[in-house]
Amino acid sequence: MDVTVEEMPSLRVATVSHVGPYTEISEAFQRLGSIAASAGLLRGDAMMVAIYYEDPQTTRPQDLHSDAGVTVADSVRLPSGVVEKRLPAGRYARATHIGPYGTLPDAWSQMMRKSLPRSALKIGQGPTFEVYRNDPSNTPPEKLCTDLYVPIGER
Repeated sequence: MDVTVEEMPSLRVATVSHVGPYTEISEAFQRLGSIAASAGLLRGDAMMVAIYYEDPQTTRPQDLHSDAGVTVADSVRLPSGVVEKRLPAGRYARATHIGPYGTLPDAWSQMMRKSLPRSALKIGQGPTFEVYRNDPSNTPPEKLCTDLYVPIGER
């Protein structure tokens, strides 16, 4: 797995929360999709993101917290039903996963348990997140492109 380091700007995200196994976040994305589509949030350079707050290796699945989100400009008024979150600016390790969403847990495991420990990078504070680069409604599962981001701390 190739891991690069990127300097990311702060991202304002309109979110719907999810509690439970990360693999079940699709329900939150369905709720978000209905709200975001009717409010006109799914246009321009908006990106769909999933934000993860705990390590699934050390937290019980039913206790995991995550957010399904869409990035929005600072000038956009958020509709009812979403909560504003900010992903902080900073240095992030990034790996790209090509394939079905069902194989994302394996990609995360490889990044967190193998690739990052072997690198000179130190995991920083804050949530990890995914950015979905194409639309699953018109992209075959084997061609879905997802970027995985991990905050990088100082050594």
